[in-house]
Amino acid sequence: MKYANEINKRKSFAIIAHPDAGKTTLTEKFLLFGGAIQTAGAVKSNKIKKHTTSDFMEIERQRGISVATSVMTFEYRDILVNLLDTPGHKDFAEDTYRTLTAVDSVVLVIDCVKGVEEQTKKLMEVCRMRDTPVIIFVNKLDRDGKNPFDLLDELEELLNIRVRPLSWPINMGKDFKGVYNLYDKSFVSFAANRKATDDDIVPMPDLASPQIDQLFNAADAAQLRNDVELIEGVYDEFDKQPYLEGKLAPVFFGSAVNNFGVKDLLDTFVEIAPTPRDREASTRLVKVGEDKFSGFVFKIHANLDPRHRDRIAFLRVCSGKFERNKYFHHVRLDKDVRFANPYSFLAREKNIVDDAYPGDVVGLFDTGNFKIGDTLTEGEDFYFTGIPSFSPELFKELVNKDPMKTKQLEKGISQLTDEGVAQLFTQHNGNRKIIGCVGDLQFEVIQYRLLQEYGAACQFNTLPFYKACWITGPKQKLEDFIRFKSANVVHDKDGHLVYLAQSEWYLNTERANNPDIEFHFSSEIHK
Repeated sequence: MKYANEINKRKSFAIIAHPDAGKTTLTEKFLLFGGAIQTAGAVKSNKIKKHTTSDFMEIERQRGISVATSVMTFEYRDILVNLLDTPGHKDFAEDTYRTLTAVDSVVLVIDCVKGVEEQTKKLMEVCRMRDTPVIIFVNKLDRDGKNPFDLLDELEELLNIRVRPLSWPINMGKDFKGVYNLYDKSFVSFAANRKATDDDIVPMPDLASPQIDQLFNAADAAQLRNDVELIEGVYDEFDKQPYLEGKLAPVFFGSAVNNFGVKDLLDTFVEIAPTPRDREASTRLVKVGEDKFSGFVFKIHANLDPRHRDRIAFLRVCSGKFERNKYFHHVRLDKDVRFANPYSFLAREKNIVDDAYPGDVVGLFDTGNFKIGDTLTEGEDFYFTGIPSFSPELFKELVNKDPMKTKQLEKGISQLTDEGVAQLFTQHNGNRKIIGCVGDLQFEVIQYRLLQEYGAACQFNTLPFYKACWITGPKQKLEDFIRFKSANVVHDKDGHLVYLAQSEWYLNTERANNPDIEFHFSSEIHK
């Protein structure tokens, strides 16, 4: 392995959670420890004027939520960490699902007051599909939440994974005293509104020592001893192998806003998280240590910098070495491309990179050559598999409000749908445009961005469709079907035929009447 040193230095992970569990705040603290930013911003606060680094779009700042995945790179203890902060809102879940295909492990954030929520389960199912290793961080311990043992049971039961606590809280809410680290047997005391420094860490190899009785009152000391005894009795010793196979999740407790318990999490993460792994492709398994370069595009973002019209494709390097100004083979278009200014990121700030290794995420300037799921190689023809595109649930017709701005609207909607924010369907040779989304909030984001970034005003009219199905079958049968159902048949972006069903009953009837035609609910990006 030529690049073994570089590969073993890299770890890439995504932070996922239900909305408002504290993903973006945790991201800020990670960057703070990695020395990437000097002061952490707040997600939403009237007093703090500095916003978070990872929420950089105007709409994200107004609402205090993340809308798009942002990519950040920082160094910590000689390890190069690639961190992706994802949106938690279910309306932007697709962006998050795609991001999960590009990382090697995941940190799942849980709110200790609310426990496991609906979106948490869905995200966990996606991790299950690929056996991604998961570390769980229980956040907001400065509020009164559920009993930690109940939380652990809830995690095991609802997320269908074995857990093992590696740190343990002493009380919660107002009485919160701190966290005892079970992994390296030390105690960190908690004080609100100040940074956790190294002075607060007290090593405690033996819980029977009288030192504990000096630190806490008798009740807390007894409670801690009982809890730790119970944990050691009930849970197996922490073993790295089942964690890497995605069967066991280590659990940490802390409070991200107060910068507390985050360092324990980061230290352990750097130690146990997996380095980049091999990947399935359409023709063979691509080994991470191969000499030849390969990688795939998992996200496209238009107008990252509001001062310029630009589109950036995010590429995850899977094997070999990516070099600036070198020609690579674009498999779908079957042509060779090279990149003069590839970037690495800190959310909106970009730096030019000369080379990148497996596990890195690189930004490439895109002039319309890329779609999500495109593969770059050094000449070999194959695709990386497992990047899904889902059937939307809400459909609205796009109506132009200002005929003078037709051109801007066309350009804007085609670029935004290339990003994968929503899916675009067309009818009557492209004259009627139908947008399909997973959630309502996406339509607002599209409308807002069309106006802000392209100057095009539009409105949406709701359509009574229930689901989109991709249809395939013998040519003659398809032509007959289209003739009878012309009002319901549209084309997607790549020219595939799609049938829009008004309700479940209609869909089942059509399936029964046309046995030769197949109806698909999701389209793998490469057929």
